[in-house]
Amino acid sequence: MSHPESVESATGTGTGTRTTTGAPAGIDPRAPRFSAAITAVLLLAVVVLSVAGATVAAWALLTVLSAIFLWGAVAGVKRHPFGAIYRTFVRPRLAPPSELEDPRPPTFAQLVGFIVTIVGVVLGLLGVEYAVAIAAGFAFIAAFLNAVFDYCLGCQIYLLLVRARIVQRA
Repeated sequence: MSHPESVESATGTGTGTRTTTGAPAGIDPRAPRFSAAITAVLLLAVVVLSVAGATVAAWALLTVLSAIFLWGAVAGVKRHPFGAIYRTFVRPRLAPPSELEDPRPPTFAQLVGFIVTIVGVVLGLLGVEYAVAIAAGFAFIAAFLNAVFDYCLGCQIYLLLVRARIVQRA
């Protein structure tokens, strides 16, 4: 969704302000895709490590990724560590985005990513074979779809929950 009245967010300097409509200031829609690309690569590494028998390393990396998902879900995508990399190193080299995106669906997607990965972390800790690889595989598919095809599964779930009036927008 576009929030053109929030110019500061288009420049990547948004600080969690709200627009004149009361909605959160928009974000550059390329930032979540950039974050998803990094996440997809790291999740693929978890799957490879797990299948190769490096289960402790796979579990540790999935634990770190789960914490990063939690960070994005709690602090919001504007304060996500991969978003900071995007704002610092990538965004200055690009033209301004043509429109801005509502940060709530990608933030909810971070919560979905956290839930999927934390299940793998906990089950892996309990010794469930392949739990880490399977959880990382599911999360990888979602991150890959977002990074490559700009299709955010977590965002779609958010929109369905809003339409069903399970989640309120404001």
